[in-house]
Amino acid sequence: MQISDTSNKNSVLHQVSSITPARIASVHRVTGETDVQVTINLDGTGKCNAATGVPFLDHMLHQISSHGLIDLDVKAKGDWEIDDHHTNEDVGITLGQALHQALGDRKGIVRFGNFLAPLDEALIQVALDFSGRPHLSYGLQIPTQRVGTYDTQLVREFFVALVNHSQMTLHIRQLDGINSHHIIEATFKAFARAMRMATEFDPRRAGTIPSSKGVL
Repeated sequence: MQISDTSNKNSVLHQVSSITPARIASVHRVTGETDVQVTINLDGTGKCNAATGVPFLDHMLHQISSHGLIDLDVKAKGDWEIDDHHTNEDVGITLGQALHQALGDRKGIVRFGNFLAPLDEALIQVALDFSGRPHLSYGLQIPTQRVGTYDTQLVREFFVALVNHSQMTLHIRQLDGINSHHIIEATFKAFARAMRMATEFDPRRAGTIPSSKGVL
């Protein structure tokens, strides 16, 4: 029976972490509708400070941070007197830009991630690829128009903005679920875990681009 060399694997991981710069990025985006600041640390511990003025969105950002083990600081001011649409979308845009910057050249990452998350009766699958090619396939069927004051149509708008500006391919599939809150929260949890998987370093990559073409 062959025994795996755990110490060697740990040594490789240490070498990768020691030569890789901190994957931290900050983006400040200002428009005539919103003022959004995002700081992200991909190698964090799940600390989150979210103050977007949209309570349910803050709750979902906490899911991304906690289950993705990334540190997030998100502050936003928006035209809330109109509705939450601009703030929700612009937070997605700015988070996507910060994620793209933090990933850098993407050398050595796993690149692909997939997770199946249950939340009571809801069951959501998320698969993603940091391919450099933005694409969203969105398969949620959310039964109510609102969760609290949050317009559930904004879930798709958030992920459209995030995908386009982080340059990822993202597929979201709803396998079960009848409660709107459960469906949305399971989606963000599955996304967080898939992103965590995809952004982690593969010790066998040795810092190379995770593509047969050699570029992303």
